[in-house]
Amino acid sequence: MFITKRSLSRRAILRGLGAGVSLPLLDAMFPAFTPLAKAAARPSLRFGAIYTPNGAIMQQFTPKTVGTGFEFTPILKPLEPYKDSLLVITNLTRSHPGSQVGDHAVSAAGFLTGVWPKRTEAEDVLANTTIDQIVAQQIGQDTPLPSLEVATEDFTGYVGGCSPGFSCAYMNTISWSTPTTPLPMETNPRAVFERIFGEPGSAAQRMKRTANERSILDSIADETRDLERGLGSRDRSRLNDYLGNIREIERRIQQTEAHSKARVETPEAPVGIPDAFEDHTGILFDLLAAAYQADVTRVFTFMMSRELSQRTYPQIGVTEQHHSVSHHQNNPEKMAQVVKINVYFMQQYAKFLAKLRSIEEGDGSLLDHSLIFYGAGMGDSNAHASDPLPVIASGGAVGQGHRHVQLPLRTPVGCLWMNVAGKFGRKMDTFGDGTEKVDVIS
Repeated sequence: MFITKRSLSRRAILRGLGAGVSLPLLDAMFPAFTPLAKAAARPSLRFGAIYTPNGAIMQQFTPKTVGTGFEFTPILKPLEPYKDSLLVITNLTRSHPGSQVGDHAVSAAGFLTGVWPKRTEAEDVLANTTIDQIVAQQIGQDTPLPSLEVATEDFTGYVGGCSPGFSCAYMNTISWSTPTTPLPMETNPRAVFERIFGEPGSAAQRMKRTANERSILDSIADETRDLERGLGSRDRSRLNDYLGNIREIERRIQQTEAHSKARVETPEAPVGIPDAFEDHTGILFDLLAAAYQADVTRVFTFMMSRELSQRTYPQIGVTEQHHSVSHHQNNPEKMAQVVKINVYFMQQYAKFLAKLRSIEEGDGSLLDHSLIFYGAGMGDSNAHASDPLPVIASGGAVGQGHRHVQLPLRTPVGCLWMNVAGKFGRKMDTFGDGTEKVDVIS
């Protein structure tokens, strides 16, 4: 018997137009007769953290029962199709030293750090290395991008105090590479695309390339055809789906850029940023999925919107600014508006989970090989409550799904991040205020 199966490197790249397009995980990357568990190219576990601002209506978020098989609440309802890989964790708190009242700055800065940030409006900021960066130290060192940080709102031009007594830096990111180094979050899908697939250059150069309307996929067409000749039918299908996703992302970015160029009344608008929130989050989520699939990065953070956000959502019937309506004073009508926003954000997240579940990889899907957290650093927005926080974990790494774990009251969120660090091979005795690991992630 002759074994002719081709073996590709997991780091194989198709090059063209100044770009290097990494490949998804293909069967051809496994030597013939190699069990998946022993293969060097076996699927890697990914980590992601998605942040939502201005708290939540916790009565409409928290399941009524604890354990498996809970009934989905209105805010969680969009995630019901993914219940088998869903874990709801309640009674977590961010840092709350003494009687100090929390606010929006400490909500963003404390969520992934587990600490109360230093009170300063100057540049001497101090928080903690975030859990995403701890994980990136473990699993991101052999990928082109150890981590990827994205957002939909950019307020980095603001300096001084954006929240009473706290620097704007605390609200402009949720990711810190060291306790004194907040990481910038990219809002422009074009810039994210180029970080993943290449094509660096100035805004003018990017606009010129856009005018030529040449896809990076066109430039690797010959290499792609050569590669396909040696692949099996399943690999060809996976490769075509993957490249099709990239082309669709390109098309959407180019469409947005063309629209931006046409709007001469607002020439300062950043090229590549869609007007509609749903379009903006959708492109960024698709880019994150593509980065996962190509193994360009295994770690991301996504700040879906910023604390104190003044965004309105007329598309769902909310015309009052998000931050303003979040201070609902227990007014039922305003609380209903906040729930609409909470559900809307959850719907965007559900689309991302659907995308990950649709992409086959190894013996499962990208969702099967992921551990993704979705949550906020504030509970009841009306009171700026530090707890309980709305936190969800999704992906095959959660263990048993359709589960609601209720921790002891006011469990520091750092206790959860200790559990996550251990999942990725980093044992920690403390994380922020957390001193005792909680074993909710198996």
